[in-house]
Amino acid sequence: MGLAAESPPRAASPDERLRRELEHHRELAGQRTEAIWGWDSPAGRRRADRRSRLFVARAEIGPGRRVLELGCGTGEFTRRVAPSGARLVALDLSPELLAKARARVGGSVKFVRGNAEVLPFPSGRFDVVFGCSVLHHLNLDATLAEVRRVLRPGGRMTFSEPNLLNPQVLLMFKVRALRARFGVSPDEMAFTRGTIARALRRLGFGCISVRYFDFLHPAIPGALLPVVEPALEALERVPLLRAIAGSLLIDAVR
Repeated sequence: MGLAAESPPRAASPDERLRRELEHHRELAGQRTEAIWGWDSPAGRRRADRRSRLFVARAEIGPGRRVLELGCGTGEFTRRVAPSGARLVALDLSPELLAKARARVGGSVKFVRGNAEVLPFPSGRFDVVFGCSVLHHLNLDATLAEVRRVLRPGGRMTFSEPNLLNPQVLLMFKVRALRARFGVSPDEMAFTRGTIARALRRLGFGCISVRYFDFLHPAIPGALLPVVEPALEALERVPLLRAIAGSLLIDAVR
């Protein structure tokens, strides 16, 4: 039996989309969430470590910096960024995922339940906003407008997102059976480098950089990582080929 092709998610009202996201993440919270998202394998942990290092370095996250994480989920990246000494606030829509994050990270981080499209913070509150694989769940323009609003002038945003040009990502989002297998919610859809770059320009961000990165697959055995990881990072510098990397690394300045 062949796999059924999935049409693009139909447009839902904002309230309906939020309800479905909450329901989807309530179901995920009762499962091995990190396994579904690919963070619990040796290669998955290396991927999370590298992303966290990039977030910290590119946005200059450090002691005393006011930092907001959007879509913190179970705290996979929260716990890696918290030791930087930043004044870290981690936001998620799902109370179940927030409970998991609190249990993992402890009291050094302020956890807030909220909608990234209508952030519950005053304008100019943060020096940095970051997140991993969250923007493609949301109304992109509404979320980026809110990110820009809560950043101080000169503040930085940095995100990593799945790259729709990557063959696995494309199949994962377009094939019904694979959407279920990889925990893809009913309304989320990955995007291309051009889509996010145009949105950032449209909303008035500066110093925009959208870079293809990450060919490291979570299923690669740990014993192979010392050899495979440097070779795969080198592919990120190969013209044309880098366009099918697994992720986009996105940076911009308010």
